[in-house]
Amino acid sequence: MNATQYLHDLGQRLWLDNISRRHLEEGILQRYIAEYALTGLTSNPTIFERAIGSSEAYDASIRAGADDSESDEAVFVSLALDDLRRAADLFRPIHKATAGLDGWVSMEVSPLLAYDAAATVDAVKSIRTLARRDNLFVKIPGTPQGMRAIEESIFAGVPVNVTLLFSCAQYRAAAEAYLCGIERRIAAGLDPHVASVASLFVSRWDRAVSEKAPQELRNRLGIAVAGVTYAAYRELLRSERWRKLAASGAVVQRLLWASTGTKDPSAPATIYVEALAAPDTIDTVPDATLLAFARDGTPPAPLAEDGIEAGAMLERFRAAGIAIDPLAADLQRAGAQAFVKSWQALMSGIAAKRARFRAERAARVVC
Repeated sequence: MNATQYLHDLGQRLWLDNISRRHLEEGILQRYIAEYALTGLTSNPTIFERAIGSSEAYDASIRAGADDSESDEAVFVSLALDDLRRAADLFRPIHKATAGLDGWVSMEVSPLLAYDAAATVDAVKSIRTLARRDNLFVKIPGTPQGMRAIEESIFAGVPVNVTLLFSCAQYRAAAEAYLCGIERRIAAGLDPHVASVASLFVSRWDRAVSEKAPQELRNRLGIAVAGVTYAAYRELLRSERWRKLAASGAVVQRLLWASTGTKDPSAPATIYVEALAAPDTIDTVPDATLLAFARDGTPPAPLAEDGIEAGAMLERFRAAGIAIDPLAADLQRAGAQAFVKSWQALMSGIAAKRARFRAERAARVVC
């Protein structure tokens, strides 16, 4: 059996952590769907910075709007949504066949808004309106301010992908925001069927402690954090609170593993995919990890639901001097800052191309 199909049959879904015009125009995404049981994809500012900045595939669209009065951000949103609409259409048959469970794509709000709840809510509504696709999540960072935006967006009926979660506590806060939004919808007589996922970043933990943790604990912290978070997720699904909401028509906010590409060149490319096989979850993987797992992966045992071993592993890290909770907060701040840096580079790149195309057009007019 294909290893990717094994995960699908286990109840875990694989999404691609990437998108570009090349994926769409060369049939790469369509092939991944057909051959590797791929059921969705995610994007972020760093992904689009690479796609737009290192390719000429977007130049025709940028050139066409070079003289427009739109902001560089508006140009980017248009470019990104063009790609994401095409991807969403490829996933639409899956979305329809699974009654909206699978077949999603994701678009992130500006990372400049990570600590501004009101502006985030406005941006979420704008993206949702412009996207014109039912199977598009809007990504909101799981900062304290983001949690308020998540609840408000869920209450407004917008499907949300909560991003930049790094700990069990941060996951629980995201789940609480989702539950409160759904409960408010029910109290207001609104349909509680609003999809959401909560994205826990994994590999960045191991990169952060690579120079601090003992050798025998190398590349084990991210998996341990994921293990205790999965236990909290399963506990929530067994709770009376959730069963009551589910009976009213709510759908589960699935736990999603993000940042599952291996950062350590000495570690197997499939280390996180194989360690985090778990029913009712999603694993979003970069191209290289997807292909490596499809080629070399072995069907792994499912992740334990009780989190006991994962909790014991976290205690070993604490005993080694790793302060887990402060590090989670640091990782979230660093993640938000990294997206801001990518966003600024993306805007600068678009601005430079627009200026060049305007200059070229002016030169042709003079001639």
